Amino acid sequence: MFMMFAMTSDSVGEIIKEVKVAFSVTNAQASLMHSLPMLGIAMSGLLLGFLADKMGRKPTIILGLAVFGVACYSFLIANDFVFIVSLMTLSGIAVGVFKTGALALIGDISSSTRQHTATMNGAEAFFGVGAIIGPLIVAYLIHQGVAWQWLYVIAGGVCTLLIVVALSVRYPSYVRSHKHDVEKVSLLKSLTLIKNPYALGFSVGAFLYVAAESAIYVWMPSYLVCDATTLRATYDCYSEGMAQTLAIYSVTAFFILRAAGRFVGIWMMSHFNWALVLMLFSGAIVVCFALGLVGGKQVALYLFPLSGIFMSVIYPTFNSKGISCFPRHQHGSVAGVILFFTAAGAASGPFIMGVVSDSMGGDAKYGFIVATVFAAILFVGLVYNYLRNPTETRLTEIEASEYGS
Repeated sequence: MFMMFAMTSDSVGEIIKEVKVAFSVTNAQASLMHSLPMLGIAMSGLLLGFLADKMGRKPTIILGLAVFGVACYSFLIANDFVFIVSLMTLSGIAVGVFKTGALALIGDISSSTRQHTATMNGAEAFFGVGAIIGPLIVAYLIHQGVAWQWLYVIAGGVCTLLIVVALSVRYPSYVRSHKHDVEKVSLLKSLTLIKNPYALGFSVGAFLYVAAESAIYVWMPSYLVCDATTLRATYDCYSEGMAQTLAIYSVTAFFILRAAGRFVGIWMMSHFNWALVLMLFSGAIVVCFALGLVGGKQVALYLFPLSGIFMSVIYPTFNSKGISCFPRHQHGSVAGVILFFTAAGAASGPFIMGVVSDSMGGDAKYGFIVATVFAAILFVGLVYNYLRNPTETRLTEIEASEYGS
């Protein structure tokens, strides 16, 4: 499921290049193809996240997959910009439903908070694989003269297969702390989690991280283009053939490094202090962004994709530790809250960058300056998290009460 979602969401940078030409839209308008689906995920996670706790993991996942599949197959008749954006938004709402169910399910199959973090990194690693496959499929389709919309039809086929699998698989049951917890689960109870300092802290961290990360796959292709005034991307400013190839497949290179880092993250989070790792890696992201801006396209060509290694473990760990601060009967609801902030960051970040870039003549460089500010704020927050360790007591309590260790 994570891989299928990434195939579509992380291909948006490549798709935007085609849509801008086909429909003659501005950077800000084109960014709606990313921002509105993320907004759909955000509102779905916040308002419907409790379904995983109320209905159960399996029905929630199947419901989300069904809606996502309908949206994907509808791209066969999508040839209008507004219709395309509407379908992307609907798919985002569906993702918010099945992803909260999946995130809650991870808690059901984990035996400790440490294993929860490792498993989350494993799930997000498959998201990284999908992020590699998606842009490659789009690039191949365009090269063959086939409409990029077929990417969504392919995703719809995967979704149909997932529904069949979900119907046949036996899901584990999760133990509620109190018999009346089922009655407590509701939209109102889910919304009150926003005021919880643990949910809010990890949610704000997810917002900042995703706002910075999305700059790579949304705007890096536009930033690395040598002449943005031409209708077709050119990379003549890169002298070596290898450099030109890297410029063309920079997003894929970023996702390969991020996926590799997440598989390694399964091991890292089982052996090292997660707070120290996040602090060091977030600092490395700031360095990559800052030097990439100062050195220009020739330096950013290498440093921007390289940041994928350091981004790899941050979001899965935020998600895992945030969810692990709560008992299992609230995992769906708190996953929805974190997903809301995640999608809000993914929606607002690229849009703000697009607006800033347009105001400065259309140069994507200025959008990356905004992304660097997001990354710097995140680094400051993670330095505080490492030095003060505000979640240590809470995670210890949950370890004892929910996992019996």
